[in-house]
Amino acid sequence: MISRRRFLEQTSMFAGTAVLANSVLAGVTAAADDPLAPDPNLLARAKSLLDQAPFIDTHNDLPTMFLETNAGDLTSFDMSKVQPTLCADIPRLREGGVGAQYWSIWVDSATQKTHTSLHEALREFDVALRFIQSRPELEQARTADDIDRIHQSGRIACLLGVEGGHMIENSPAALRVFHALGARYMTLTHWDNIDWADAATDRPEHYGLTEFGERVVKEMNRLGMFADISHVSADTMRDTLHVTRAPVIFSHSNAFAIDPHPRCVPDDVLRLMPANGGVVHVNFIWEFVSPRYPEWQQKRTAALQDLHARLDTDQAIAKGLADWDKENVPPRGGVSDVADHIDHIRKVAGVDHIGVGADFYDVVPGSMVVGLENVTRYPYLFAELLRRGYSDDDVLKIAGRNHLRAMRQMEKVAAELQKSEAPLITEGLKSK
Repeated sequence: MISRRRFLEQTSMFAGTAVLANSVLAGVTAAADDPLAPDPNLLARAKSLLDQAPFIDTHNDLPTMFLETNAGDLTSFDMSKVQPTLCADIPRLREGGVGAQYWSIWVDSATQKTHTSLHEALREFDVALRFIQSRPELEQARTADDIDRIHQSGRIACLLGVEGGHMIENSPAALRVFHALGARYMTLTHWDNIDWADAATDRPEHYGLTEFGERVVKEMNRLGMFADISHVSADTMRDTLHVTRAPVIFSHSNAFAIDPHPRCVPDDVLRLMPANGGVVHVNFIWEFVSPRYPEWQQKRTAALQDLHARLDTDQAIAKGLADWDKENVPPRGGVSDVADHIDHIRKVAGVDHIGVGADFYDVVPGSMVVGLENVTRYPYLFAELLRRGYSDDDVLKIAGRNHLRAMRQMEKVAAELQKSEAPLITEGLKSK
C-alpha cells in the first residue's frame, strides 16, 4: 500500500503542491524552537476551555500509519507512552486536550483502477477498531450524546471518517456497512474524481455530482452520516449543499480567499453554510494554510522547468531541484496564519460554522505550519484566538460545540428520514 507521505509527494506535482525533500525538512525550525510561545495565562485558559467543550478534531491519519509502519501489528506499540514514529498516542492526545478524535479511513484513490478500494478500506477499519478496543483510555462513539458521555467519563471518544467515496465502489450496501462499523462521515472524493463526483484536484468530468452522487448524499442523510465536502471541487460542494437534507462538514479545509489552493473553500460556498448548519474544520497542512504558498510554488515550478531545459538526466534535475529547495525554504506559515483562516470563515460564514480538523498524517518536520506540528499543540491555536479577542463562548463553539450541534441535527434528520424512506438499493455505474 502506498504511504500517505509518498502519495502526497506524487500527487502534489499535479495539484501544484510542493514536494518537500527531506533535506529541506531537516532544516525547518521545530515547534520547540518557536519564539512566539503564547502568553501562559492565555494558554492555561485555552486548555481549560478545550476540556469543557469537549475539543473535537475531525481528521487524523493514525490508522494509515499503523499499516504503513508495521502492517497493522499493534503489539509493537505501547500507546500509553509517547510513540515518536506515530502522529498520535495517548499521552500527546491528553496533552493537546483532545476529547474526541475522528480517525481517518484513507485509501489511495488510484485503487479505483485496480478495484481494491473496498478491500483496503476494510483493512483500515480493522486496524482502527482494534486500536480503539485495545486501550482503556479510548471508547468508540457513534452519536453526539456518546461523545459527551465518554468525555465526561474521562476517556477519549473515538469516531471514524471515510476519506474518499471511491471506497464504497459505487455500492450503497458498502456505505451502510461502513456506517454500521462506526463511520460518521464520508469525504465524497479524495484527490481524484470518482464515478459520481468531481474532486478539487482533478480535471472537471461531471461538473459536480452525478444523479447517482446526489442519491448517495441523500442515503448518507438517511443513514446518519455527514457528507464531508473537503477534497471535492467547488461545483461538487455547491451540488451537495443543494441536495442535502442535513448539515454537511468540511472535515479538513481552509479559506480559498486566504490561500487560493483548490483544496480550500471559496467564499460563495462559505456563505451557504449558515442556511445549511454545517461546519468548516480548519486544516494545519502548510500548503493549504500559507498565503505565501502560491507565489513560492510558481517560482519552484519555473525553476523546475528551467532545469528540464538545461539538464539531460533525471539525477541532475533532482539535484538541481534539491539545491533550489535549500536556497528557497518553503513559507510554512504559523499559528497566526491558521487563525487568519478562522477569522475569515467567521467573517463570511459566522462563528457557529468553524471547527478543527488538523489532518496529522506523519511525523516528518515541516508537514504542518510552525507551532502546530503535533497533537500537543492545539491549545496554542486557541490561545491565539483568545489573544485576538474571541470570547470563551466562541472558543467553546469552535473547539467542539459547533460540531456537536451539527451532529445532533444530522442525527435528527436521519431519524425522521428512516421513518419514511427505504434504503438506496440501486448500484451505480462501475468503473471500467
